[in-house]
Amino acid sequence: MTDASGPVARLAVAPGPSAAMLDELLDTLRVPALRDLAWLLLSADLLRAQPPVGALARPFDSQQEANATVDWLRALDADPADLQRDLAATRITRLGRYAERLLEWFLQHGPAARLVAAGVPLRRSGVTLGECDFLVATQQGARLHWELAVKCYLHAGESHEQPATQSTARLADYVGPNLKDRFDLKLAHVLNHQLPLSAREEFASVGYAGPWTPQMFIKGWLFYRAGETPADPVELDPSHGRGWWVTRNDWPDFAAAHAQTWRELPRLEWLAPRRHERGAAGTPGESEGVRFAFVDAQTLATQTSHQHGPTMVAAFVDDSAGNRIERSRGFIVPNDWPELAQAYARQSREQQGGRKH
Repeated sequence: MTDASGPVARLAVAPGPSAAMLDELLDTLRVPALRDLAWLLLSADLLRAQPPVGALARPFDSQQEANATVDWLRALDADPADLQRDLAATRITRLGRYAERLLEWFLQHGPAARLVAAGVPLRRSGVTLGECDFLVATQQGARLHWELAVKCYLHAGESHEQPATQSTARLADYVGPNLKDRFDLKLAHVLNHQLPLSAREEFASVGYAGPWTPQMFIKGWLFYRAGETPADPVELDPSHGRGWWVTRNDWPDFAAAHAQTWRELPRLEWLAPRRHERGAAGTPGESEGVRFAFVDAQTLATQTSHQHGPTMVAAFVDDSAGNRIERSRGFIVPNDWPELAQAYARQSREQQGGRKH
């Protein structure tokens, strides 16, 4: 997506009324953790349903539950002390754990589905086979097993030389920034290992009587080389959130045409689009000093030049009230990263050596 001054990130929202709900919440919620929770609940999934196993999780049974959740988020925004104490006490440093804790808080305190258990380990003969992220009971009586993942993948396909059609587009072309994760491998692990855990014989012994209906809760952002719009693989939800990536060599020209104000995003700020409002409470990691200050493009390039891997950054604009609003987000990658990423995307699953994702 572009406008007169360059690309704009497309925020993914779930279909229907959720789009307007999320837009309004992101415009009004002041507490970053609650903005992140609203995004987690209302943004579009990265993936379509993957039958027969990969059904999509839905946080709400009805529009009434969704409306009640919006009211609950607004009330919590006015008095967030309990949530902020909980996040501070858990000393979260990983994005996945942060997302888990936000969803767990919603299931414990929100007006919709209720938490039965979280992080349920499954063992056999003393060996851990896996862990179920969430066991959930809905108000309609459904008993659900949710597997949550929040992922940021960069598209590494050679689209500018060999444009892909949907029939040739590959989920393997979406790779983690540090080339240790790949979307096709993650999806295979979710479908073949994580979702079936609650149906295994051994699960009957953990104390949570089934049957449980497994569902995947996969959120995040996908990033594309600036100026390229490759076809989506059939597995992707076409409304997924999108950002861009550029090499360090391409950064000066890209940034000059795009925005004047930039900021590096620490990992715990990779969920909802950021909004900087004076006096608002921060997420863990949002007060880490000069490294994450608002700067111009040249200063940002200098700040990130020593980093060996890709760096997520965001462009900001000022609204009429003087708040700084995220306009788009993307990665600055080392100049040799595209070649390394394409090689990683082409590796077979056997070459991955059975690596877990």
